[in-house]
Amino acid sequence: MERYLGEQIPKLGFGLMRLPMAGEEVDIEETKQMVDAFMEKGFCYFDTAYGYLNGKSEEAVKTALVDRYPRDQFLLATKLPAWAGAKTKEEAQRMFDISLERTGAGYFDFYLLHNLGEKRTHFFDDYDIWNFLARKKEEGLIRHLGFSFHDKAKLLDELLTKHPEMEFVQLQINYADWEEPTIESRKCYEVARKHGKPVIIMEPVKGGNLAAPPQSVRELFEKVNPGASPSSWAIRYAASLEGIITVLSGMSNMQQMMDNLSYMEDFHPLNQEEKQTIVRARGILDSIPTVPCTACAYCMKGCPQNIAIYGTFQSVNIYNLYDNLEAARGKYAWHTEGQGFKKASECIGCGQCEEVCPQHISIRKELERAAEVLER
Repeated sequence: MERYLGEQIPKLGFGLMRLPMAGEEVDIEETKQMVDAFMEKGFCYFDTAYGYLNGKSEEAVKTALVDRYPRDQFLLATKLPAWAGAKTKEEAQRMFDISLERTGAGYFDFYLLHNLGEKRTHFFDDYDIWNFLARKKEEGLIRHLGFSFHDKAKLLDELLTKHPEMEFVQLQINYADWEEPTIESRKCYEVARKHGKPVIIMEPVKGGNLAAPPQSVRELFEKVNPGASPSSWAIRYAASLEGIITVLSGMSNMQQMMDNLSYMEDFHPLNQEEKQTIVRARGILDSIPTVPCTACAYCMKGCPQNIAIYGTFQSVNIYNLYDNLEAARGKYAWHTEGQGFKKASECIGCGQCEEVCPQHISIRKELERAAEVLER
């Protein structure tokens, strides 16, 4: 059987989105220690992006990695967010050059159109990013070209049909979101497999939430594999899937790094008992009351206030499931200010949303409750 792209890459990647910080700056010394530990154990894939830490992540890559290791000993990925503030094609395309300058890498092993989906995708068409990056690949500045994606499987299918030249996709996949209707991890993964595209997995620990799941889930894991961290269950679940290039973990300190290395250095896919345990854990999460929103967005099409209704419900459900107010408010900020939508508290109670909701959610009441949690 022909090998797929990335088959030989170790299945743990270092996500550089949540680096250790010393005040407003990246803690370079701890980052160097983390890079060294990662490399010493035979891992080599590093993932950053133009916008991570306002550019400080790419700068840290240069200091902690590129300036300290031969270029052929590591794989570096970064991403271009055409939707993030660029007003012209030239400004959007300039992001590529800035990433090259910041990292000093000379070329990128993996380069991604960053975060396609929802209202963001058209910017890559408007600014001719697809063709621009294809030329950069021809010039040898990109080894492998793909995109990261946050949306439904139907759109992913359309994009991969339209752009068969994409070599891989980066998807949000974890055991909590596998059947989640607002994210469609399983369906997106199956679309990528149908198109023959290998997958880089992001958010395997769901932004850290699966590192601290509900107590009942932790007790379930402990019975089956005493001493194993909840994070290990989440990352091994993702890494056990077929056709995976690597699984990105956004590690923030040496403790997290050493935990991940402890079980990924000699990686073993989940056995049958562990797979059944994950199914039971998912069942526990599904039993916790949440807003039953499927992100169909019918409610938002006629909203006179342009409120981020389903984004609000996704955010409050993080709080309901994981009791993580910081993560819930961060997600809320992304779905509101970050996407140009209004907050839940700005609802005028007209009720148009409830008339079209297939799930018959009492949207006005849920928005009021969400505002109390997320905005107070």
